[in-house]
Amino acid sequence: MYVSNLGFHVTDEDLKKLFDGYGTVNSAKVIMDKFTGKSRGFGFVEMQVDDEAQHAIKELEGYELEGRSISVSPARPKSGSTGKSFSDRNSRW
Repeated sequence: MYVSNLGFHVTDEDLKKLFDGYGTVNSAKVIMDKFTGKSRGFGFVEMQVDDEAQHAIKELEGYELEGRSISVSPARPKSGSTGKSFSDRNSRW
């Protein structure tokens, strides 16, 4: 699941604890900026059972966490990505 509008102090463990109330969480990851080390304000949660994940999406959409109303939706593959970085595409320069 894709979880957005997270407060900048929300940790992986906070996210896991929130979703644990709806079933078994396989992983919970807040995405961090690779240069600053600060949260980018979104993350991903993977749950073991699809029905539990669907229930969590329904119940946690709009949930207030650290004063912010979070958004929870099924994760989708990144569109238009080739898997190459900018430097890979322009390596001839």
